[in-house]
Amino acid sequence: MKTKKTKKDLFNQIKKNNEGELITSLNIENKKFIEIAYSLAYYLKLFSNLIRYLEYVSLVSKHIINSNFSLIIPLDDKGEIWVENIYLSNNSDEKNFLSSLKEFLFISNLLKTFRIKDINQLDDFFKQKYPTFIFKSYKIISRGKCRGFFYLFDYKESIISDQNINFLLNMLAVGIENYILLKINKKHENIDREISSGAEIQSRLLPDFCPKIFGVNLAAHCRPALQLGGDYYDFMSIKPNLSPKRKERGRWALVIGDVMGKGIPAGLLMTMLRGMLRAEVLTGLPPDRILHDLNQLAIYDLDQSHRFVTLFYSDYDPRTKKLRYANAAHNPPLLWKNCQNKIIKLDANGFVIGLQKDAEYECGEIQLSKDDLILYYTDGITEASNTEGERFGEKKLITIFSKLCKKKFDSQKICNEIFKTLDAFAGEKKRLDDDASVVILKCE
Repeated sequence: MKTKKTKKDLFNQIKKNNEGELITSLNIENKKFIEIAYSLAYYLKLFSNLIRYLEYVSLVSKHIINSNFSLIIPLDDKGEIWVENIYLSNNSDEKNFLSSLKEFLFISNLLKTFRIKDINQLDDFFKQKYPTFIFKSYKIISRGKCRGFFYLFDYKESIISDQNINFLLNMLAVGIENYILLKINKKHENIDREISSGAEIQSRLLPDFCPKIFGVNLAAHCRPALQLGGDYYDFMSIKPNLSPKRKERGRWALVIGDVMGKGIPAGLLMTMLRGMLRAEVLTGLPPDRILHDLNQLAIYDLDQSHRFVTLFYSDYDPRTKKLRYANAAHNPPLLWKNCQNKIIKLDANGFVIGLQKDAEYECGEIQLSKDDLILYYTDGITEASNTEGERFGEKKLITIFSKLCKKKFDSQKICNEIFKTLDAFAGEKKRLDDDASVVILKCE
């Protein structure tokens, strides 16, 4: 015997069925989003091609938004339209759409002068060119910066869920920004490799070791503030064709210099100056003439680069122990006169290289004796600062150099101790502000 259902029972049954259908619908919707999320994670993990990713987002949009086709216009890291990565979802009816769009972007000059507000010109183009379509545009925003635009085209007005469109926009924002970061990172890696190669080449231009000069103990060290530096020192035999034994007793040029600034520009100019100076040294002219001619040769290139060079040039004769020198406004080397127990600055009047075309230079001369020492250095030593902003200064350098000379250390030991003291002054975590170089000559 069948039980007759009341109106209330029928209502409850209908309600139960509707709730079941709603739950089933929600489960299907949740499952769809979970699958999309898994797929998104996979794409982002293997991300190497922006077009592929935009194609994926376009495919996702077809499943969650009812529209005829979509258009994605990304912006690059400079905020310009990334024309090669514009993506139009597959649609055979509008196969000429993309070519018409790119032609408009080119003619309107939007590819070179695009600003966010100029997107109105693009909207006007769509309205005029495709009046049968209804379109909606959305900005793709990532961390407050516009990364592109997303367009949906349809033949009729449709209702689009805010949740769905926000999901798509977030996917696009993550993908475009991720690709931009990948491109920037790759560019930086390439630059780092080039700088490292340049630094390696430049380091080979500095002497690998100090030459053997009769009656002299030499040491040198250069520490660039960046990978490439503008400091320069060199030892050059004035008569390089002599046999090794005769060369040891022949005249030698000892030079130290500093190109204004640091990094790549300073490194390139330092390399250029080295070549010019090495050619001049072979003339055997006195130091003042060497600097005069070097200035004449380098002034045009230095003027074009808006930089100048300080340089101290000296030549030493081991047979007479005489040192001749000229200075192009470089830090005067410090001479420790052992017999007098005092420091003398080796200085001579002269302009920086590359500042004045007709610059003249003075030539100085000093007689060296046993246990005399000369400290050549660049301003990266004296200009080094500590965490409190205090400069190392020339006075502190003179004091330290005097103490080390009195201890009868050899040149290498003195060089090591100077940099050790400098590091202690600057602090373990503080890098030097400028390139720092030291050359020490000790008469034995």
